[in-house]
Amino acid sequence: MDQIIFWVFVTYTLILFLITYLTSRKANNQSFYSGNKRSPWFVVAYGMIGASLSGVTFMSVPGWVDERSFTYMLTVFGFFLGYMVIVFVLMPTYYKLNLISIYQYLETRFGKFSHKTGSFYFLLSRTLGASLRMFIVIIVLQKFVFSYWGVPFELTVVLFLFLILLFTLKGGIKTIIWTDTLQTTFMLTALVMCFVMVAQAMNMTTGQMFSVIWKSDYTTIFVTDASSRLCWWKQILGGMFISISMTGLDQEMMQKNLSCKNIKSAQKNMITFSITLFFVNFLFLLLGAALYIYANKMGIDTMGDSLFPTIAIQHLSPFAAVIFIIGLISALFPSADGALTSLTTAFSIDFLNLDKREDYTEKKKTKVRHIVHAFFALLFVGVIIFYYHYQDQHLIDILYQVASITYGPLLGLFAFGLLTKRRVKDKFVPIVSILSPVICFILNLNSQSWFNYSFDFELLVLNGLLTFLGLLIISHKAETIN
Repeated sequence: MDQIIFWVFVTYTLILFLITYLTSRKANNQSFYSGNKRSPWFVVAYGMIGASLSGVTFMSVPGWVDERSFTYMLTVFGFFLGYMVIVFVLMPTYYKLNLISIYQYLETRFGKFSHKTGSFYFLLSRTLGASLRMFIVIIVLQKFVFSYWGVPFELTVVLFLFLILLFTLKGGIKTIIWTDTLQTTFMLTALVMCFVMVAQAMNMTTGQMFSVIWKSDYTTIFVTDASSRLCWWKQILGGMFISISMTGLDQEMMQKNLSCKNIKSAQKNMITFSITLFFVNFLFLLLGAALYIYANKMGIDTMGDSLFPTIAIQHLSPFAAVIFIIGLISALFPSADGALTSLTTAFSIDFLNLDKREDYTEKKKTKVRHIVHAFFALLFVGVIIFYYHYQDQHLIDILYQVASITYGPLLGLFAFGLLTKRRVKDKFVPIVSILSPVICFILNLNSQSWFNYSFDFELLVLNGLLTFLGLLIISHKAETIN
């Protein structure tokens, strides 16, 4: 079985490199950063599904059903509301300014300290978040495949990052637009097929499985207890601001949108993506409920992130195991390729100013970009190995907790820039942007004992609000803004 999985992995990787070869020919720095503004909007929309979901969704959302039931659908509805803010507020601003890095907006609006602060928080957020997304996939492949060959976890991590580095190094966003499309197809196919195979393993049709799920206790959506993390308004509000922050204020996701030829194409892409994502997340929850029903019937006591791989690989047919691994690998690569590209872009543009270095030849700019790209790949390796020691929690929960702390300053900075006409004392912006997450981190640790209140996704909103208020304190009136 492990040999079959190995050859599936090899074949999949070779297909990715074929796409890389075809898309990266004659690629230059502009191809890497913006795809030469030629990406078809419908291809971007479809590929973004895989990039948005990642291995965390593939594993943790089904595993989350036992703890949160279907309350996550309210968060997904909040995502949709946030995407509409991105479509009609943020994207027109980005296209109007013709940005490569979206954090260039902060320099135009406030100054260089704000610009660097915004980009730094993206670098921090995306490094931690993308590493976590990769970790959850690599740890499963390590447990069920590579460990049988005696390959240490650290070497497995290096192998995957080396492969991802190779196929993103030259083409960048121009390549990723197309590889994400392939990976989204495999991921969604695996999702549907796994649901069908779980139903068949219980001698049910898919319709019967759906009926059993709907009558179960797993389909609770609304929780009205305001002190609960799962309270309905926390889910909607948190989901809205998570999507604004983790998509609209995130270089990786916006870089793909900015590769479309114009604002109308980009808006069509985002609207299509947001509607499709709603139904895809619902399918993941249905799968999670089906897995728990199967586990209860078969006496399987595994829960959480390990539930899906345990059932797919150890309790269903060998074909189901192969399908699961294909879906899992498809979830891995979008977690890393876009992240590496966007981190390289943000650091190269926001900190090294490669787009403005007239004293650099195109060849030298490319060399510097390659060095930055390799550095972030090595950084991923280190962070993933660090995560190896923390596996006692739903990883999607950790992901959103990290996002609530690290994306808050970005939310506050962009909100202040777009909603007010005030000027800030730019040199004090880093101080405000450090204090706000620190306060939220302390509150998150102690809110239950202090106030009998548990934060969930709305912690991000509070973080952004504190940043906004801090900026208000260090600001003054201005007649005009840039």
